[in-house]
Amino acid sequence: MGERKRIPLGIFALLFFVISTSSLHLLHASDDIYDATFYESFDEDFDARWIVSENDEYNGVWKHAASEGHEDYGLLVSEKARKYAIVKELDEPVILKDESVVLQFETRLQKGLECGGAYLKYLRPQEAGWKPKEFDNDSPYSIMFGPDKCGATNKVHFIFKHKNPKSGAYVEHHLKFPPSVPSDKLSHVYTAILKPDNELQILIDGEQKKKANFLSSEDFEPALIPPKTIPDPDDNKPEDWDEREKIPDPSAVKPDDWDEDAPLEIVDEEAEKPEGWLDDEPEEIDDPEATKPEDWDDEEDGEWEAPKVTNPNCETAPGCGEWKRPMKKNPAYKGKWHAPLIENPAYKGIWKPQDIPNPAYFELKKPDFEPIAAIGIEIWTMQDGILFDNILIAKDDKIAASYRETTWKPKFIIEKEKQRQESDTGSSGLAIIQKKVFDLLYKFADIPFLSAYKFEIRNLIEKGESQPNLTVGILVAVVVLVLTIFLNIVFGGKKKPARVEKKTKTPAAETSTNQGSAENEENKEEETSKGPRRRVKRDN
Repeated sequence: MGERKRIPLGIFALLFFVISTSSLHLLHASDDIYDATFYESFDEDFDARWIVSENDEYNGVWKHAASEGHEDYGLLVSEKARKYAIVKELDEPVILKDESVVLQFETRLQKGLECGGAYLKYLRPQEAGWKPKEFDNDSPYSIMFGPDKCGATNKVHFIFKHKNPKSGAYVEHHLKFPPSVPSDKLSHVYTAILKPDNELQILIDGEQKKKANFLSSEDFEPALIPPKTIPDPDDNKPEDWDEREKIPDPSAVKPDDWDEDAPLEIVDEEAEKPEGWLDDEPEEIDDPEATKPEDWDDEEDGEWEAPKVTNPNCETAPGCGEWKRPMKKNPAYKGKWHAPLIENPAYKGIWKPQDIPNPAYFELKKPDFEPIAAIGIEIWTMQDGILFDNILIAKDDKIAASYRETTWKPKFIIEKEKQRQESDTGSSGLAIIQKKVFDLLYKFADIPFLSAYKFEIRNLIEKGESQPNLTVGILVAVVVLVLTIFLNIVFGGKKKPARVEKKTKTPAAETSTNQGSAENEENKEEETSKGPRRRVKRDN
């Protein structure tokens, strides 16, 4: 019989912790469900409770599905690149006045989120002008809350619509500097706590990420309370209003020697044609080895011409063709003359309309939120696999905390542990690959023709072993070093001078040697005076 596989004690401990944690809060959860204003667990199919929009624009299919790796069910976005809309009417509207209100829900981006939303809309009563079966982007909401990510957008929205008591218009107020969306594929719980003292708290996974005040202009854009004054829309700038701080000096005169027509560059008259320039030689000639193709038809293809190649005579000369003097910067060039600027005596500053009292201005001590009569999900997303779960409305943040402990946290712990194990597996796999790479490099260092450089190569490999994150860099360095050595051996480098035994020179030999040396020195001086020969390209 085969030997039984031992299950690590850590797994037993994790399971025991999750089970005990769930059991510990199970009684509390059963009590809290009666304290919640609204709660949707999606344990059962949603068809009987939620209404899918019949608007043709929203063709995404909602599904009742389990979260990956769990028995827990949720509301699933099942298709890519679709618009989705679904709504749940509340038994009674939630009044957002005089007491705390907690909005909370879970999402899991099982396939990530590159471009799309995963937020909820808390809708106003239907008297505001919408119907569940026609639910769409224009359906009036009181609050919009949740993740949204696409391109430069990466935020957990909190937007509320507020009616201006003076104008009667509804204005969207966006939370400034909202928290970012977690970038993993784990379950996350989003909580918004609205308190009667105008404070807003945004929590992700039970941790506060943002605190704001509904009446503060630093926290919402635009500010809930409008400015007391506004620029007068009927005020116009006077015709004689001069906004120019500086003007051209009207008394300035262009100097007599200022030549506006002088060119930027002129021909360098001091330039001389290099010695050896081949005036009659073209830079390119017909390829003498080219032959007319056999299938070339002069009537259809035109007259055949040989392709051009570089003139070999020009390669040893400083240049070919007609020589022209190069251009140089014109010292007389000054460009177009402009009068210098002076302070404008008529300058009055930048004009702006005068301020008048703002007819839309109002004061209040707390926001006058519209009631929440329904919860809707209306999103457009390029990703599928978005799972919504455990939607909660409560009047006490302790109730929301209890739900997080019982419904979200056990799942998150399991997902986090699985993520860690996968990470460890990936790390161990990388360590195995690194070991094989270094073993191969050590064998490489033992190749006989590299023996003279063995110490340097092994030293480089040992440095890489002590810093595994540099494996790729070390590998490249060793390959480059070995390749350099190989090329040096194959093509040679500087040859060492051969040893010559000293002999007593005879006078004749000495004279001959001196003459030879003198001739060599003469040749060297002659070559030096000529300078290196190079080809100078002719200016067109």
